[in-house]
Amino acid sequence: MLNFVSIAIDVMSYNLPSHFSYLPVYQKAIDIIVLSRSISTYLVQDLSYLNADGSEDQDIYFTGDIVQQSSNLAPQIINAEQERCSHKKSKHLESLDRLTARLYRNCRRLEKSNSNGKDYLPILRGELKKFRKLKHHWMMTL
Repeated sequence: MLNFVSIAIDVMSYNLPSHFSYLPVYQKAIDIIVLSRSISTYLVQDLSYLNADGSEDQDIYFTGDIVQQSSNLAPQIINAEQERCSHKKSKHLESLDRLTARLYRNCRRLEKSNSNGKDYLPILRGELKKFRKLKHHWMMTL
């Protein structure tokens, strides 16, 4: 449990106006970061061993991808929320769309991996679906 708390504190250490923490889409992004980091840590333990032929499991790279992509969700929300120019705001929103699509795709890839942790990936995909809905409603308010 301490791991989850320290991750959430790391993520929220940005100098943010207080209203960001109340945005449901921002809260869901934080949940996704915490969940993806935890799943990645679990998967890496299974995927870090070398195959019989001495090669590494290629799926291990997707674990880093889900962490990196999920870590970029909250900053994109902040940037879109603070941006005044509509053209630049739409760029941040497009980036959010790409990040969520890639995250979803990498979850699918990791579900095919040789790890017991793959059972947790449908939970992350479910959170991504909720995030997409929240993002859609939030975009209407911008």
